[in-house]
Amino acid sequence: MRPEEPVQQAPQPVDDSLSGRTVLVVDDDARNLYALSSILELHGLTVRHAEDGRKGIEMLIEHPDIDLILMDVMMPEMDGYTATARIRQMPAHAHLPIIAVTAKAMPGDREKSLASGATDYVTKPVDTNDLIACVRRWLTS
Repeated sequence: MRPEEPVQQAPQPVDDSLSGRTVLVVDDDARNLYALSSILELHGLTVRHAEDGRKGIEMLIEHPDIDLILMDVMMPEMDGYTATARIRQMPAHAHLPIIAVTAKAMPGDREKSLASGATDYVTKPVDTNDLIACVRRWLTS
């Protein structure tokens, strides 16, 4: 095992506390979209996708039923920082939970994500248990 790979933990038992909620995953990498969607759908969440920040904002406007956004930080067209800041300027979505997702994990990334308006932060490769715990924290509070 390479040192940057997370230690695989036993998956959390699936419960229905997240069932019926909708998550928008904004990521330009199809592999990440698939992996994140698979995890979320397993827990009963409906998943919508967008390939960049601009399309994520469009999707949010088209589907105001979105309960939470997983926002990749590094994307072409419009990055996650910019998209998050623009969503925060929209009165209807000013308090929508937005979880920043990044593979960089450089010092200061968490602070920059939170400063742009993200409510939380997770790093890639995403740990399944950490992701679901984070989503649950923001959707059941």
